Amino acid sequence: MRRKNRAIDEAEINITPMLDIVFIMLIFFIVTTSFVKEKGLEVSRPSNAPPKEVKKNKGPIVVKIDSNSNISMQGRILERKAVEANLEREKAEKPDSPLIIAAHPDAETDALVTILDAAEAVGVGSVSVATTQR
Repeated sequence: MRRKNRAIDEAEINITPMLDIVFIMLIFFIVTTSFVKEKGLEVSRPSNAPPKEVKKNKGPIVVKIDSNSNISMQGRILERKAVEANLEREKAEKPDSPLIIAAHPDAETDALVTILDAAEAVGVGSVSVATTQR
């Protein structure tokens, strides 16, 4: 018996509609994506480097937070509402001085946020956060 050689018909998949849908979705996601830059303060972490020599009249503005979350500046305990006014006065005396926040590890974060908000409102350019040992 003789066999007939039949051409095997292979099924082809047409991917053109799928590519059209992928490109349309790509364009949709590119158009609807929004790029938002969040505002924030640059905070530099403390380092192990030796401290730089600073002139006394040009020294940094130092704000301390103790373990009870009391905010003090130049040995005086400040109320939360008075932090911005005191920072503004210090910035007027030392316009280019950085702000150093010396926070105790047991202090509440709310005290730190209060000082950072006041620093942003006053316009302090450089803010550093340091921690004191227990």
